[in-house]
Amino acid sequence: MSLTHLIDTYCASWSDRDAERRRTLLLSVWGEGATYTDPTVHADGANDLLAHIAGIQARYPGARISRTSDVDIHHNIARFAWKFALPDGSSFPEGLDIAFIDAGQARITRVIGFFGPLAVA
Repeated sequence: MSLTHLIDTYCASWSDRDAERRRTLLLSVWGEGATYTDPTVHADGANDLLAHIAGIQARYPGARISRTSDVDIHHNIARFAWKFALPDGSSFPEGLDIAFIDAGQARITRVIGFFGPLAVA
């Protein structure tokens, strides 16, 4: 699996409304014991992250996460921008994820997410 496909599959797991498909998508790219952290949550493992995603899906039915930048990587650490779009076409400010990838670039081992643009100094 290419790195871009790995990240796009991860993003798709946030967007799929069907819980079983969402689980299948996430587990295909999520490493054993991987964690997810953003300003609102720290999820330890796939089940915690799936529960968090289900809560987001319930709060924002039909919302989609899509990658909006190329995937940049060095030393098995990737970064990419994303957008959280609602069914009516509106969206929240873009975010940025930092994803730690295993040595074979087959699984995500950790994600740290940030919301909105960086403040100008």
